[in-house]
Amino acid sequence: MRPVTRRRARDTGVDGKHMQIGEVAARTELSLRTIRHYEETGLVIPSARSQGGFRLYTESDVQRLMVIRRMKPLGFTLEQMRDLLDATDRLDHADTADGTERDALLERVRTYEQDARRKIEELRIQLARAEDFAATLRTRLDVARPMGASA
Repeated sequence: MRPVTRRRARDTGVDGKHMQIGEVAARTELSLRTIRHYEETGLVIPSARSQGGFRLYTESDVQRLMVIRRMKPLGFTLEQMRDLLDATDRLDHADTADGTERDALLERVRTYEQDARRKIEELRIQLARAEDFAATLRTRLDVARPMGASA
């Protein structure tokens, strides 16, 4: 290990299990501002803070952010994201849930899965229409191209 890496880890309190916000942003392809917004809304809270007060995240925090990142383009609201994360968190600690509660949690997750599939199908239809439109324009340009010209 290079001395700079050791010094940096010691100075920030990062222990190999934690990541600073910049690394999390790079891994999730989310901006620092977006990650901070998700913290402000309570969706993802950093697991720790360094001695210097920097946010520190774990792999579990990164996975939560990835769930949010995948839900966003499908049009899920922050409240829906919060609800799904709550259900999956509670399922991950299934020892605290009795059979009835576990079934209810699974049904909540199943509902989100069905909603996601429906929204994906809607996006496929929109994409097909957009591709048809682009093809129509390409055909129009090809017909209008003067003789001997190339695209």
